[in-house]
Amino acid sequence: MKTATLHSSSSTNGAGSAAGSGRNSVGGGSARQSAIAAVTNYRTTSAPLDFRETPAQELFGANVFSKEKMRDRLPKAVFKSLLKTIEEGEKLDPTTADVVAAAMKDWAIEKGATHYAHVFYPLTGMTAEKHDSFLSPNGQGSAIADFSGGQLIQGEPDGSSFPTGGIRQTFEARGYTIWDVTSPAYILENANGTTLCIPTAFVSWTGEALDKKTPVLRSMQALNKQAQRVLKLFGHTDETLVSSTAGPEQEYFLIDRNFFFARPDLINAGRTLFGAKPPKGQEFDDHYFGAIPDRVLAFMLETERELLKLGIPIKTRHNEVAPGQYELAPVFESANLATDHQQLMMITLRRVAERYGMSCLTHEKPFAGVNGSGKHVNWSLGSASQGNLLDPGDTPHENAQFLLFCAAVIRAVHKHQGLLRAVVASAGNDHRLGANEAPPAIISIFLGDQLTDVFEQIKSGGANSSLPKGTLTVGVDVLPPLPKDAGDRNRTSPFAFTGNRFEFRAVGSNQSIAGPLVAMNTIVAESLDYCATQLEEATGGDPGKLNAALQELLTQIMNDHGAVVFNGDGYSAEWHEEAEKRGLLNLKTTADALPALKTPEVKELFKKYEVLSERELESRLETYLEQYCLSVHVEANLTLEMARTLIFPAAIRYQNELASACANLKLVGYEFDTDTLDRVTELVKYLQDSIAALEDVLLQGHDGDLIAEANFIRDTTIPAMNFVRKYADELEGFVADDLWPLPTYQEMLFIR
Repeated sequence: MKTATLHSSSSTNGAGSAAGSGRNSVGGGSARQSAIAAVTNYRTTSAPLDFRETPAQELFGANVFSKEKMRDRLPKAVFKSLLKTIEEGEKLDPTTADVVAAAMKDWAIEKGATHYAHVFYPLTGMTAEKHDSFLSPNGQGSAIADFSGGQLIQGEPDGSSFPTGGIRQTFEARGYTIWDVTSPAYILENANGTTLCIPTAFVSWTGEALDKKTPVLRSMQALNKQAQRVLKLFGHTDETLVSSTAGPEQEYFLIDRNFFFARPDLINAGRTLFGAKPPKGQEFDDHYFGAIPDRVLAFMLETERELLKLGIPIKTRHNEVAPGQYELAPVFESANLATDHQQLMMITLRRVAERYGMSCLTHEKPFAGVNGSGKHVNWSLGSASQGNLLDPGDTPHENAQFLLFCAAVIRAVHKHQGLLRAVVASAGNDHRLGANEAPPAIISIFLGDQLTDVFEQIKSGGANSSLPKGTLTVGVDVLPPLPKDAGDRNRTSPFAFTGNRFEFRAVGSNQSIAGPLVAMNTIVAESLDYCATQLEEATGGDPGKLNAALQELLTQIMNDHGAVVFNGDGYSAEWHEEAEKRGLLNLKTTADALPALKTPEVKELFKKYEVLSERELESRLETYLEQYCLSVHVEANLTLEMARTLIFPAAIRYQNELASACANLKLVGYEFDTDTLDRVTELVKYLQDSIAALEDVLLQGHDGDLIAEANFIRDTTIPAMNFVRKYADELEGFVADDLWPLPTYQEMLFIR
């Protein structure tokens, strides 16, 4: 007798798709197959760039109403008044607004602007704009360009149509945007014209913050006030504004736009809800820092050109670890300006990607099984007169001022670890934190060998030496010796000291950096307040007592808060056990982390330093819980829809094909095994059952209790979604290639 064994046709592919994906394109009528065929036919909508025509240094800030442009266009007295607000934190003189508005309008019209927009940052974490025309009818059948100081300072978008966490009711609509002079206006270009964009705060009619910007500005003000007290103890009395600075790195994925539109989950949720692991992932480490593909490099160059014109100081670009993943990083700026620029960066990445036939994905985990994306926020503080206050110098054990500021950060992170975890909590970041490519959910500090040694000496009674940096010699005569840092880096730490700054690595790639900056600024302000108070009381104003008082304070801080310092492998199971012994929190999910915002300690922290009132803080807790619940509900509904309308039909068709083939072979006398058919039938049944179970879960309600709903989602909804995915992803490995409806990981990550 003849024998035959039935296999999935996807394991016996022929020549592959038109785009060379390695999957059979028989049939060719599905959206997936059409997407594959279209990938190589993309057409860029941008003209080739030539930086020789306009060098990068001339492009920088070309579309920004910068200090230099204000100096050229404003009366000297008005410019000096604005400069005091921008550089010294003095109150804005409203009488200057009309003069500034006229100069800003003239500059914008010269750049082709017809409209102006108050740009603000609601609690959605996204960017919002309200556009108005410069033109006003003059009553004589024509119009004039008009832009007053009142229009510059204040706008009025609807205050009830954005998340407010109960601060505004639906019928209470009034909200105000307020000009932020510390973040310069800029021109946003479009193929059909330009718009003058004015960064603003967004508050309710009652004066409460409805946005991300206002608390950032308040926290920077609090930080400056407490830092001045510390600097005064060290004899610095010039009161030059101390500002927090930030340099946020941005990780993202690029996939062809045809694939994007063939995936309902990417369109609606920003991440793939289904997808089997490809034969090759990131295990070869061949993508990281590899040669950048031409199409991607062209996109990067145009993105950088656009960002340079907006005054965003882009410094670094490279391939990231996962296939299809990349990174863009600016240099340090004032925290408020860095926050605004980070929002602009994400918008620009998405817009420019479209011109090259790609979609830019900033979700924290768009693809399971490969690296997720973070937004590492490099944070420091300093002033024009003191420079970077977190620069240890070559001999940090002798740099008492640095040691105090560094110890204040250590104390702040340990004391407020729950808050730091809460401000990076989101449905997207839950897929990343604690995994093997991201910091763990346990907040700890990495200091490195040199600073750890110094602070250990301090705990023992006083620091007398610092580990030297040394020189690195690699044993090749033609290679020069290199200066060697005094310690290695640690990529597993969520809060790492990296030379002259702390890097908060737990921030998600899709998040605004405003929340993390508010938390860091405020907790360090509280810690500096504590340090200043202790030293003021101990010295009684006598500078001669400072060194002894400082030694005592630093020793006490390290004894009380040194448990947060950990230089080892944050991914290891041993660290989780050790962290628990040290009393460190392990808040693994958003549902676990967000309740930290309602603790008495956090309420008192923000109230004392006038960063967030109790009502404003409660509004944020409610908003973030609601966003978490809504995000997962959207994903759950999408999981149901895609499983029922795409995956289940494909599986049934393949099951029928297999059953028919078995019957036909039997008729002609073949012996065969039915292992494949049996397994497919089993998986189809499991898929049906898991769909039904998820449907039942989604019918359950929680009577408006958001914390209870978040806990239910964590414990029940997400596991139910994962079961649907488990069986769907296994079916992908069996169903014939021409029947599978969704672009696969192999195609999306490797076809460019």
